[in-house]
Amino acid sequence: MYLNCHTYYSLRYGSIKPERLLAIASENDVQTLALTDINNTSACLDFVRLSPKYKIKPVLGVDFRNGAEQQFIIIAKNNTGFHEINTYLSQFLHDHDLKIPETPEVNFKDCFVIYPYQHHKDYTLKANEFLGIKPQDLNKLKFSKWNAHRSKLVVLQTVSFENKKGFNTHRLLRAIDNNTLLSKLPKSEQGLETDTMLPYNELCETYQEFPELITNTTRLLKHCSIDFDFSQRIPNNQRSYTNNEILDYKLLERLTYQGLNYRYKDPNKTVYDRIKKELNIIKEKGFVSYFLINWKILKYARSKGYFYVGRGSGANSIVAYLLRITDVDPVELDLYFERFINLYRTNPPDFDIDFSWTDRDDITQFIFKRFKNTALIAVYNTFKFRASIRELGKVFGLPKSEMDVLTRGKFDFKRLDQLSQLVVVYSQYIQGFPNYLGIHAGGIIISEKPIHYYTATFMPPKGFATTQFDMVVAEDIGLYKFDILSQRGLGKIKDAVDIVTYNHPEKSPIDIHDIKRFKEDKRIK
Repeated sequence: MYLNCHTYYSLRYGSIKPERLLAIASENDVQTLALTDINNTSACLDFVRLSPKYKIKPVLGVDFRNGAEQQFIIIAKNNTGFHEINTYLSQFLHDHDLKIPETPEVNFKDCFVIYPYQHHKDYTLKANEFLGIKPQDLNKLKFSKWNAHRSKLVVLQTVSFENKKGFNTHRLLRAIDNNTLLSKLPKSEQGLETDTMLPYNELCETYQEFPELITNTTRLLKHCSIDFDFSQRIPNNQRSYTNNEILDYKLLERLTYQGLNYRYKDPNKTVYDRIKKELNIIKEKGFVSYFLINWKILKYARSKGYFYVGRGSGANSIVAYLLRITDVDPVELDLYFERFINLYRTNPPDFDIDFSWTDRDDITQFIFKRFKNTALIAVYNTFKFRASIRELGKVFGLPKSEMDVLTRGKFDFKRLDQLSQLVVVYSQYIQGFPNYLGIHAGGIIISEKPIHYYTATFMPPKGFATTQFDMVVAEDIGLYKFDILSQRGLGKIKDAVDIVTYNHPEKSPIDIHDIKRFKEDKRIK
């Protein structure tokens, strides 16, 4: 029955955690719930994953707004519709000069569009478009032309907070977002105190004079079905490197054995047995393309003369060693491949590839050009203790000296004035709330399906499309990240090698990946 629900991922607006929203719905006998965060899809996949725990059917959508002004809500009928929503939303998140129009200028095939009654009274509605009627609109509706066209009307009870404290928090977040004193926050920049969830029976009573709205809303929600597989049985990374999984394995096998000449003078039976064992496990776990993509990235890096270091549990793999992803010989050091990948491990494989800070952006650019469905991974930058104190202190108009006392944490709460006490109380409440989205230090996902099948993307100053979910959600859905990290020390090593080459042109080039040469060099020993 609820078509417009917000979590705290409606940044600086909503004040409900995603799982708490489901718990509230369950407590109020709600069986179907649409999550429609404002210009954001960060909570969507977690919402779907957690819904069975509360016996609630999840529906996904987005509340499209310019600031706090609602333009329309789009709700996905199915996964294809969610893909449509993410693609549409992303164009506004990629170009901040674009304003969301009053009506979407796209013909959605698998979505419903709901307009707020107060802004869209006179439009001719398409088959998949409806007017959302809030409780405060009911008296006006009796005298409206739409009273005779009730088939196009649905219930629109917005849910942005849980209770009075949640509403107060919402107002504080809106003041922070507008960089204004709470006392000067315009009504137009905040929701209504009644934007909370009502028990199902109470909601039906509210609309009892217009039972068709209940029927229409129920019918609309019945047409919606979202399904994502969180079992992690099958990785959702790019499935094939060559567009043929059989050829992928043959290529990986060939490249692995070709690497023997570079790494071993005289490989023994232990090496061959280890290769065979690892290749079988990699194939069975579905990580062949993961290895090949890493190989391709580092082959490009070597062609450009970039220095890199492969770290992480991937150093336990002889296949990675032979592909020159890592420079650690796991046979010599007796490292266990099972720590990296085994048939019973649920955690994804992990290669951490360090590049010089001068080279990493070019590597990232190469990945985005070479692989189709690519995005950086987001991080949620949350309100921390000091930041929340300062932000709320500004909202309440506290002088800097008083905020400094509070941020140091050395105070007697009972001796604080009322405003300072409110700052402390609500700072504790909003700590952990997402404040804005940032970029993961080096995580990149390369998906089999379009990125927008899973999430909308935003465009940070770096110029690379970035998901609205973090690495935890990515792993939950089977998207295992490639870690392309930055290490200033590698730049210094390259500078040193260049100096040596310049001063001693008669000597052969230094290969920093030829570890055995360093081990055998008496000057190093």
